[in-house]
Amino acid sequence: MKMDKIIKDVGDIQSRLLDHRPIINAEIRYFVREFEEKRAHRDSRLLENLSKVVQEANDQVLPSDLDGVKQQLSDVIARLKAANHMAERVQQRELETQQSDKLQENMERIKVDWADFLKEQQRLKEEVAEEHAKDVGLLSTRYNEKKKDLDKLLSDV
Repeated sequence: MKMDKIIKDVGDIQSRLLDHRPIINAEIRYFVREFEEKRAHRDSRLLENLSKVVQEANDQVLPSDLDGVKQQLSDVIARLKAANHMAERVQQRELETQQSDKLQENMERIKVDWADFLKEQQRLKEEVAEEHAKDVGLLSTRYNEKKKDLDKLLSDV
């Protein structure tokens, strides 16, 4: 009998220590009752209010904000176009400046080349004039000799 009592006590201890089903079932029932009875109405009201706020935002705030955003975007696009146009003008002026600088350099180089060309032509002209003068001198000398020979022949006849 003592043994039966001990076995029964050990069984009770074991069920209390290892069998948690009654405690868990009680906690589950408490949680469900707490959630369904107390929080269910409050949560559903919060969800309904949140749904109304979202619907109002979609109906009123969102379209007006979209109009504002569209207006701002069109302003930004216009400003970007103006800035792009100004940048293109600055770039064009810089290109023209570079081209005019190159043109100026080319003109200076052409002037120097032209001056060198004129000097060379003058030198060649002087050489040709000297050569012509020599040839004229030689021809005059030869002509004078021939004239003397002719005069001599004519006077002998």
